[in-house]
Amino acid sequence: MRAFFDSDLWWSFTRSPVTVISAVVAFICIAGAVFATWLAPHNPFDLASLQLMDAFKPPAWEAEGDGTYLLGTDDQGRDVLSAIMYGARVSLLVGFAAVAFSTILGVSLGLLAGYLGGTVDAVLMRIADIQLTFPGILVALLVDGIVRAALPRDMHENIALFVVIFAIGISNWPQFARTVRGSTMVERNKEYVQAARVIGRSPLSIMLSHVLPNVMSPVLVIATLSLGFAILAEATLSFLGVGVPPTQPSLGTLIRIGNDFLFSGEWWITIFPGVALIVMVLSVNLLGDWLRDALNPKLR
Repeated sequence: MRAFFDSDLWWSFTRSPVTVISAVVAFICIAGAVFATWLAPHNPFDLASLQLMDAFKPPAWEAEGDGTYLLGTDDQGRDVLSAIMYGARVSLLVGFAAVAFSTILGVSLGLLAGYLGGTVDAVLMRIADIQLTFPGILVALLVDGIVRAALPRDMHENIALFVVIFAIGISNWPQFARTVRGSTMVERNKEYVQAARVIGRSPLSIMLSHVLPNVMSPVLVIATLSLGFAILAEATLSFLGVGVPPTQPSLGTLIRIGNDFLFSGEWWITIFPGVALIVMVLSVNLLGDWLRDALNPKLR
């Protein structure tokens, strides 16, 4: 632990006020989502506690606001602040799971393509090139639609969360694969890899024990930046009505619900979830930008 605090990475972190603020904001967002059960003022999805008479209450600082509901309530009387905290939990869960899936898939295929080369490299990279010609959200929509069409309708709600994670993850693997493939092609010709071949190490052992640790730095940067994309992609899918089920609403679902009342004066129902989404994604992206610069030896 002391070695980390004495490292250049920690020095770079503490010398960047924007990065420190972004880290604090991201920590608050993640902590609020993870501990929503204990931190949220209300449970917005407990039907027994909802009161329709409390619907459409404005934020507490408005003339007709109620101090019990700091950011107001929606059309069903749910506390908007609590709904944001519970919704952020779903958005972050999908984001982290989708990034983990795309990282594992992309790194594995990139290692194979870069180390083995030849036909394996050509086939995998052509698939990646074809997928990169389409926007990521379009690929996610296509995969989501195909999976839902292939499964029975009564299963859709139960597996909707897994379908969204798969759709977003599968749309983002080419970035990891191409980056790892390029780094692997450089590493496989170095002396330590040739020495491992001479002593009889298997290709799989060489890839996992020797090459993989040396190509992980750019992967960490891409994963951090991809988290923001995954959260936005999930919000977009949920806003379009093909994301997580209404029983597990995310920030995108809350924005879609509030959008129906935006022009009738209940602006807070959609504005506050939208602001929460922007703040969360912006803080994560700023951390990713800092990490990219901090791990770049040319900028040290």
